[in-house]
Amino acid sequence: MPKTIWVLGFGSLFMDMSSELVHSLLPVFMATVLGASMVTIGIIEGIAEATAAVVKVFSGALSDYFRKRKFLIVLGYGLGALAKPIFPLATTIGWVFGARFVDRIGKGIRGAPRDALIADVTPPPIRGAAYGLRQALDTVGAILGPLLALALMVWFANDIKAVLWVAVIPAFVAVALLFLAVREPEAPTLAPEPAAGAKRSMLAGAGHLPLRYWLVVALGAIFTLARFSEAFLILRATDVGVALAYVPAIMVVMNLVYAVFAYAAGAASDRLPARTLLVIGLGALIVADLVLALAATPWVAFAGAAFWGLHMALTQGLLAKLVADTAPAALRGSAFGIFNLVSGGALLLASLIAGWLWSVFGPAATFMAGAAFALVAAMGLLLYRPKPRLPVSG
Repeated sequence: MPKTIWVLGFGSLFMDMSSELVHSLLPVFMATVLGASMVTIGIIEGIAEATAAVVKVFSGALSDYFRKRKFLIVLGYGLGALAKPIFPLATTIGWVFGARFVDRIGKGIRGAPRDALIADVTPPPIRGAAYGLRQALDTVGAILGPLLALALMVWFANDIKAVLWVAVIPAFVAVALLFLAVREPEAPTLAPEPAAGAKRSMLAGAGHLPLRYWLVVALGAIFTLARFSEAFLILRATDVGVALAYVPAIMVVMNLVYAVFAYAAGAASDRLPARTLLVIGLGALIVADLVLALAATPWVAFAGAAFWGLHMALTQGLLAKLVADTAPAALRGSAFGIFNLVSGGALLLASLIAGWLWSVFGPAATFMAGAAFALVAAMGLLLYRPKPRLPVSG
């Protein structure tokens, strides 16, 4: 496995430790301290993720146009780090929205160039494993963040703002690590033969992406519509009686399962048909939604979160691999940017619907709707038989 994959993975680990420490408490902070409604939370989460998706299009295209990935990766992580102190300083919901906006702009800037760099430096036969490894390390950070939040909530006697200040430290560690240790290949290795139009305009290359790539984009949108912001998992935990100090545990459970299975699922995607893993992933999401819809105790909610994490492990690395496999080398940054733009729009819509269903019909309706959509997506994936199958390996 190339050294760059490990560096990107540990950079993601530290940044996700910071981000998940914040996110495991932020929905409760917005709802209880700042008095935000479920619809408002859904809007903030949806817009934040959609913003990241829009920015990814331009950052991915820029990394293709200038043949440089590292600068944009470090810039994106830097913005994420600079946003972290705003959360504990927030006194109104507007401050939180602003911090989430800056944070997601940073995520948008770094996401597509980072995913493209993984494909640039990794041989095709182990590409799925490379995406799985980075995702697994990222998810280890997503476990450590909520665990740290749990310990600090006890240490600081439920003072959420004091806990949020701690998140600043690992964020800046991530920026320093990536700035000092990331190495990218020379431009000729990245793109021996730039696609026609790729250098003429940063976004012109989108017209040269093949049909099989656009099928992957459609798949990603369908999968995203079938789920919504993980903020609703945290709110469900409080709804079934999890004490405020222990609310981050719901994210620990989800991300622990995610981390355990992410690398294995990524490696499996190098050998098994994509359709098989995607259907299994949708099945895990259906189970997660049903369990969370019917949950009446904390333990049942934790079980639902575990299945949610299994779904993420089975699908997220695989979808990234499919994007890398179906996009020309000269347009990988643009390809990841477009993929994330479409998925971000789907997440915005899904989160808005989830917040509205929660407010009008209750939390059970939110998760039942997610299960219904995931079931339709799984049935469509099983019934659809395109003549050219989606490639599974490079």
